[in-house]
Amino acid sequence: MRTVIVDCAVYRDGRRTGGPADPADLTDLPAALALCRAGGDAFVWIGVLEPTEDEFHLVSVEFGLHPLAVEDALRAHQRPKLDVYDDSLFVVLKPVVYEPEGDTVSSGELMLFIGDSFVVTVRHGEGAPLAAVRRRLEGDPEVLRHGPVAVLYAVSDAVVDHYIEVAGELQVDLEELEAEVFAPAGGGTGPAVRLTAARIYGFKRQVLEFRRAAGPLAEPMDRLESAGVPFVPERARFFFRDVADHLTRVNEQVDGLDRLLSDIFAAHLAQQGVRQNDDMRKISAWAAMAAVPTLVAGIYGMNFAHMPELGWVGGYPAVLVLMATAVYGLHRLFKRRGWM
Repeated sequence: MRTVIVDCAVYRDGRRTGGPADPADLTDLPAALALCRAGGDAFVWIGVLEPTEDEFHLVSVEFGLHPLAVEDALRAHQRPKLDVYDDSLFVVLKPVVYEPEGDTVSSGELMLFIGDSFVVTVRHGEGAPLAAVRRRLEGDPEVLRHGPVAVLYAVSDAVVDHYIEVAGELQVDLEELEAEVFAPAGGGTGPAVRLTAARIYGFKRQVLEFRRAAGPLAEPMDRLESAGVPFVPERARFFFRDVADHLTRVNEQVDGLDRLLSDIFAAHLAQQGVRQNDDMRKISAWAAMAAVPTLVAGIYGMNFAHMPELGWVGGYPAVLVLMATAVYGLHRLFKRRGWM
């Protein structure tokens, strides 16, 4: 347990009062939980990092966590959701991390068990802002004294606020990609075309990863701001309404990014089609100019004995002048029409 217990503390009246002497030794946890429930103004908050089934067994037993929720918390790879059980709430959040080096978005998973005088947080992967949230809450006793629901609100608010930051970073990257595609030589030619298309597709994958994290969270936030959810008093619902409003803005921005990416990709393909048409017109123009001297030379190369101008001294230079004049005329014509 020493490697998975991140922090364990008892909070009374909004202030940290301590916890088990050794966070890895949870033998004092039952007494601490009973004391919190007896007082009514205290709760236990324990943070766990990527536990195994055996490592999480004691915690799940002492807090009476539902087996199905425990299974989801251990397996990870869950969608954001809110499950209501008899003795607890089980909330799944997906924090996201933006990596500017590779312009990529990755997501972790954060599970919260909220119950009578306790909060259990289980983290998988990176990006969960739990340490910062705990420090901020410990510096604001007025919020923390609302109990476990204050932790749920603070964590949800931090995750959604970070969504806004990541959406802003993606917006900047998208503007750079848009400027590249619509530049005078946007997309380039040959391998550069494939590279641009791959960048657009890769960007769309990042937006999809973001959408998988933020989109499904709207339904749990709507439920938390409505009546009927246990462990969420009426005075706390307004805070979740604020989180839901921020999340709506994020989801609208993500939808806008996705639509704009589709439009950019369609414009990129249209640009390549226009360039191919230009190339085909140029090739056709050169082929037409080559066809005239080929036709004349082919006619006079048929080796018939009786053909006009075969005995004429000026026939050869006259034919050369005719071919050059025809080619020059075609060149001027194609030039005026923009084919060359």
